[in-house]
Amino acid sequence: MASHASYHARHVGIQRQPYYTVAQVHLMHYFPQVSHRVQKTDAPVIVNMKKLMASREDVLSLAQGIVHWSPPPQALQAASAALAEDPSVHGYGPAEGLPALREALRAKIAKRNGLTQHDVLVTAGANQAFTNIVLALCDETDNVALFTPYYFNHLMAFQMSGSADRVQFGPCDPNTLHPDLDWLESQLAGPHKPRMVVLVNPCNPTGVCLSEAEVERAAVACAKAGVWLVLDNTYEDFVYGESKHHCSSAPNVINVFSFSKAYGAMGWRVGYIAYPTSGGPQLGLELLKVQDTIPICVTQLSQRLVLEALLSGQEYVASQIQDLAGNKAMVLDALSPLGSMGNGIAGGEGAIYLWARLPKHAQDDTRAVEWLVKKHGVCVIPGSSCGAPGYIRAAYANLKPGDCQRAAGRLKTGLSELVHDGNALAH
Repeated sequence: MASHASYHARHVGIQRQPYYTVAQVHLMHYFPQVSHRVQKTDAPVIVNMKKLMASREDVLSLAQGIVHWSPPPQALQAASAALAEDPSVHGYGPAEGLPALREALRAKIAKRNGLTQHDVLVTAGANQAFTNIVLALCDETDNVALFTPYYFNHLMAFQMSGSADRVQFGPCDPNTLHPDLDWLESQLAGPHKPRMVVLVNPCNPTGVCLSEAEVERAAVACAKAGVWLVLDNTYEDFVYGESKHHCSSAPNVINVFSFSKAYGAMGWRVGYIAYPTSGGPQLGLELLKVQDTIPICVTQLSQRLVLEALLSGQEYVASQIQDLAGNKAMVLDALSPLGSMGNGIAGGEGAIYLWARLPKHAQDDTRAVEWLVKKHGVCVIPGSSCGAPGYIRAAYANLKPGDCQRAAGRLKTGLSELVHDGNALAH
């Protein structure tokens, strides 16, 4: 008697599926597809720059936004003691962060940042803090706003969360690179206002520092429209001259901070969110859902280290940042073939970056960066990774003074050649 399956094969025309081994499937390229969200996400520029630098052994980097120093000695000692003496550091900690660290952070944001009606959530760096916020506040159908040039990982977070086609790019003043707040107010009054607006202060990638009036104007405009403003304060310690750093304590503003830069704790991965509590506990609870899903908690050993850094490392941090003046001067001089401050070059007010416009005949910034690496042994970031083709970003904190001097010399030589040889990139 014929089986039910063979009956259908004979009379209904259903074909029995052939059997393939895993190796055969591999050869036939039967691969599942990755998500459209991730396909629409920009490639990670720092990863690409590191691959590029691997093409030559002696490359000096003015690319990645890191500092050349380690965490304060007291902090390293505290971490070492915790590792040796306290087995609990190997376990999960509270999702919100260690109580002692959160208490110290509440005191810090109240005293230094004027955030008295806020609580804190400790995250695995500022990037994870920002991702938590995006997932907690934004739906795929929401518009969001960034100012160009933007920090590339902020755009990537929006892209991979499904908002790739709903990012509104605000302009900056072409001379000062401060965000165009007239544009923001107009956008907030329009029919397609964003759910979230993002400002980085001091700014990565431009090195611009916003005034208190600018920060408050943006906060008030967003509040009137019922819109969140996210302030990324990663570089709050890096302000120079007459510049000062400002947060906003408005109830629609969420502030992001990091221990990576000032405290030299890049690889320890600790940042934090200061979020308003005046609207009740819901925001904190929603952020905690994302936190528990992604890292569960930040490594306890890392939290022990940054707690001690916060409590006893202020003089160390201030000294390291003060000593950056020499590096900044060297890199600014290296960029001088492209112009002068306010005329082709911007930044220097805060953060650890200078921003410069390439010559008109060399506007392919990606090609220019590749050429600088391969011919001159120095690497910077292409402006196109920040939404601004034809520019470059140069960091000045990632090398000690001796190496920075060598890197600046190579950069100045390369840029001089680029300016005077219209066919340099064709060589």
